[in-house]
Amino acid sequence: MHELTFRTLLYRYFFFGWLFLDVTQGSLIERSAAWRHNQSQAHWLPTYMRRWLWCAVLLYGLGGIVEILIGAPAVSALFYVPSALSVSVNAVIAAAWLGLKTLYEPL
Repeated sequence: MHELTFRTLLYRYFFFGWLFLDVTQGSLIERSAAWRHNQSQAHWLPTYMRRWLWCAVLLYGLGGIVEILIGAPAVSALFYVPSALSVSVNAVIAAAWLGLKTLYEPL
């Protein structure tokens, strides 16, 4: 079996695109099969949301600690900015999850 590199494992831990198929390519039957595959893989999306939520909480906490203990708001921004960005990643994941769970199959 092929061993995955650490970079690949880290990418797959935080990003879910590798789990899904493109529903815009192929015949009608292939697109329908890809849609059903994507719906079946949607149960992994809350796991990715939890991972990003914990990253946001950890980075926000580190930013607060750096700001309080060191008193350097510029340095704490190195933690606050990725924390804020992870909130938007969670919004995208939530929209994808809701879409896959509630929308009907496109034709």
